Amino acid sequence: MSAALFLASGQGGAAALDVAWFDGGRLRAIQLHQQPSRGGHPPTANTLVPLGSLWKLFVHVYATDTGVDMPDYHCGGRIPDEVYCCEPGRSIDADAALAQSCGLLFAPARLMLARGAWQAYWGRLLGTSPRGELAWLADPARLGPGRQVRLGALLRVLGAIPPASRERAEAALLRVVLDGRGAGSVRWFGNRLRVKTFTWHRPGQPETRLGGAAGWLADGTPIWFSGDDSSSGIFKRWAPQLAASPALQQRAGGDSGCVLVDFFARYPVARLDGPAGPARAGTLSGRHVVRFENGQRLAFTGAGDMTMARGANGKIRIQGRFGVNDYVARVLDREADATRTEAAKALAIAARTYLQQNARPLAACQHIADSSATQRVSPNPPSSPALAVARWTDALVLEGAQVRYHRDLAGTDVLAWNEALEQARKGAAFDAILAHAYPRASLTIAGVGGQRCRRLHPNEAWLARMLPRWERVLLREPGYERPAQLPTVCALDVGAPYSEQSRGRVFMRALATREDRITLAHEYLHIALRHHPRGQDERYVEGLARRLADQNVGSD
Repeated sequence: MSAALFLASGQGGAAALDVAWFDGGRLRAIQLHQQPSRGGHPPTANTLVPLGSLWKLFVHVYATDTGVDMPDYHCGGRIPDEVYCCEPGRSIDADAALAQSCGLLFAPARLMLARGAWQAYWGRLLGTSPRGELAWLADPARLGPGRQVRLGALLRVLGAIPPASRERAEAALLRVVLDGRGAGSVRWFGNRLRVKTFTWHRPGQPETRLGGAAGWLADGTPIWFSGDDSSSGIFKRWAPQLAASPALQQRAGGDSGCVLVDFFARYPVARLDGPAGPARAGTLSGRHVVRFENGQRLAFTGAGDMTMARGANGKIRIQGRFGVNDYVARVLDREADATRTEAAKALAIAARTYLQQNARPLAACQHIADSSATQRVSPNPPSSPALAVARWTDALVLEGAQVRYHRDLAGTDVLAWNEALEQARKGAAFDAILAHAYPRASLTIAGVGGQRCRRLHPNEAWLARMLPRWERVLLREPGYERPAQLPTVCALDVGAPYSEQSRGRVFMRALATREDRITLAHEYLHIALRHHPRGQDERYVEGLARRLADQNVGSD
């Protein structure tokens, strides 16, 4: 499902915000009102809207995806538009310029954007050259705020940009609801909006301001909205209703990052029993019972994302590997009650911050123990309420304080869960709860995905070329599901290769040897077998990956 928003003309004098979205390839629309209205018509795909500052977003995406250099812009104090960029004598980088709407950095002439390469890029993404209703995209030199575009065409272009290509822009635009034109609206939107703001005027009415924003929701849904005000005024006036509208109802984006959890770190395990008796080393699926040396026991359900191994001393070690939101949701289930939504949002952000501040890096993951000395983590798959809260707060963390929390005892930079519950009961939103517990801290954005994706196009092309041959074998493997989209392959600078399975991404190095090809096959299998119990069985996956690699000798 994709979404868009448009301001109605306000016929009859009543302010209205039109909300429209694509549902199954069809544009639907509703109107939001703050008082009774005498009418107004929601937009259609053919409705003409001004491009506004959105041209900067398309330049940012193009330059990022094609490797065009975007040098920092230095403010000399002589150009009026530098007010959107930086103080005289200072500089601004491309990501901050996108969030602040500094158009001087993105000027096509400054970046020396070539029309032919620009057209080829958008033609490749859209499957057709930029002409007809897409003609506005044909020449970067002709992009500008007054350019009129059809709403359906604008959404089509936004929807055609793949996740890896928009990732850097999204990371920059998440700041809009924190300290940009939408400052303070994070309490309504969480992490759901990744939008570029604009303020322009109605066609032929230069005295009437027209503000809004466009970009994506967390799941990649294209979104656009506008109203009779500046963009900051639109956020202040419409944020609660906009956040509650059908277009912004919770949609799950992919989980990113990688967290390795050592379970039961402070309680030695004497025995682990699985569905068929004593558990063997390897992936844990189904109901298990762990018996501790102190005589206690605990039942949990393995979902293929936990493993058992024996150390050199013969002791049982249980480890999980999760995405960051999965991890945060498990902390909520273990430490709190995720159905108490505002308090749970505050604790989710505290838990994500604690992870960022205290985990140590290991093989491209964050490594932390499940322990009362750190954070306790549920060994069971996360509940739906906990996962919803973790996704709603995705990438939100605190900076400026060493974060701790406790069930009952508040203190300096310590959130007390019971106190948070009482504050929420009295109507406090999660950001107010956090401000009370951590007065020196402020909300900010963690690294989206942990590592930015720099695409390895040759690796992706090789995978696409080999897959038909591989599937002669894979289609006979139980549980194999070809992903709807081939994985995005991203460059890995340090650490061991890994896959983000829910986002369909593989982090590795460029293909150079047979071992590199085995690595790509291995991580592809983790994604294609992610719903199968053996999909996390490293021995099985590695053996199958080597079989596939051996089939491909001399074929590249």
